[in-house]
Amino acid sequence: MTTSAKQPYPPIFTARSYDFIPYAPARNWIGGAWCDGTSGTEAVTNPRYGRVMGDVHLSGAGDVARAVDAAKAAFPGWRDTPLKERVQVLYRLKHLMEENLEELVWLVSHENGKVRAQAEGSVLKAIECIEMGCSLPNMVPGGHIDVSRGINCRVDHVPLGVCAGVTPFNFPIMVPFWMLPQVLVSGNCFILKPSEQVPYGAVKLAALFHEAGLPPGVLNVVHGKREAVEALVDHLDVKAMGFVGSTRVARAVYERGCALGRRMLCLGSAKNHLLVVPDADIELTADTMAASFTGCSGQRCMAAAVMVAVGDVQHIIDRMAEHVRAIRLGEGMGPIISEAALDRITGLINGAEKMGASVIVDGRGAKVDGCPGAWLGPTLIDNVTPEMAAYQEEIFGPVLCIMHTDTLDEALALENSNAYGNAASIFTTRGGIARYATERFEAGMCGVNIGVPVPREPFSFGGWNWSKFGHGDLTGEDGFRFWTRPRKVTEKWATHEDETWMS
Repeated sequence: MTTSAKQPYPPIFTARSYDFIPYAPARNWIGGAWCDGTSGTEAVTNPRYGRVMGDVHLSGAGDVARAVDAAKAAFPGWRDTPLKERVQVLYRLKHLMEENLEELVWLVSHENGKVRAQAEGSVLKAIECIEMGCSLPNMVPGGHIDVSRGINCRVDHVPLGVCAGVTPFNFPIMVPFWMLPQVLVSGNCFILKPSEQVPYGAVKLAALFHEAGLPPGVLNVVHGKREAVEALVDHLDVKAMGFVGSTRVARAVYERGCALGRRMLCLGSAKNHLLVVPDADIELTADTMAASFTGCSGQRCMAAAVMVAVGDVQHIIDRMAEHVRAIRLGEGMGPIISEAALDRITGLINGAEKMGASVIVDGRGAKVDGCPGAWLGPTLIDNVTPEMAAYQEEIFGPVLCIMHTDTLDEALALENSNAYGNAASIFTTRGGIARYATERFEAGMCGVNIGVPVPREPFSFGGWNWSKFGHGDLTGEDGFRFWTRPRKVTEKWATHEDETWMS
């Protein structure tokens, strides 16, 4: 069933508190019309309550093919639209998102579980990504130069055509905007496949893009699971694809796409190490460390995963534990996305404890009155060793592993030996120590006295090693390069008496 974009869908999400409310089905947006997927439906659960707030229509290969056809048909017109006119859509979208900020914030909170302040931060970060997209015409013009007498060379950044992106559950609105501004401003058409666990953010974005004047077919949204992702990777008309998720899936998607000649950039898991030396500022370190691993319930790839205590920093650990115990569940930190995720995280904590680690702040079994969702309180595990699964795997929850070394070089060796390379940080009051560490981290994003060393626009986001498969970054100017290919043009319009065979 297909409905006109003029009909009142999606309806306004009216929640302005954590109180549970149901919502409409999440539908596909293909070629400027809302339509149902053909592979059944699946419940969308509010994690705070563990209650179904609606359902999402799942898509199969046929739905994906229709979206690709719509994008392919829209591509010539969008490609030929001047770059500065394409950007006007983003200016209007920015205004609409600011105008509808409260609705977007509460929608993220209800489908993802974030507390309001963190949901608002994620939407504001998405708007910041739009602002970066608006500046692209002034950042990425192709260069040209007279390379010889009467000979001029230039480079044009040419869109690829139909592109696609797959985004995770943890930031329903922000992560799509790691891709959308660059891919659309560069003249491509796009198919977004959001996580089926949090489909509503993408639905609302499609509606706002339409209101902002984006032509039909330039942006399409298809909901689904593995079948939809594989159909996007396999479709011959999809020229490039971005992915954000776990390393296991990122690697599989990357390898599948590369084998078919696709341009792929897939961001995976993280195990961010935060090193603390004895001269670190007690209050700054304790507060920042606690906020890093508990913010967004630890369900972000930039969260602190491992605190490496160098020498005697027990006073900082004790103070951090005080900060952690003061966090009020349900107000300062939200739930885990699902019961299945909660069971997996709890299993990792249990396993570390059985192998000799000490759980010094225990969030297992936490409850919030009136909210029977998937809750886990902040958890500190001390004396973790490299053999423990809690160290080897990305926990993706409000759990911090504490490990101990005698020297900074031992701490750096520990960080360097980890398979992932997303982010790392050093906490110190000495510039020499900070420089020494940041020059030796095996990570793409590094910080000094920063718990979440995420680059802000125009600097790009991306890790190293098993945290990323592909070249370059999705955001910033790198993103524009990823979604385009350089066309080199050499021109000659006049002859010269002193020309040689090279001119």
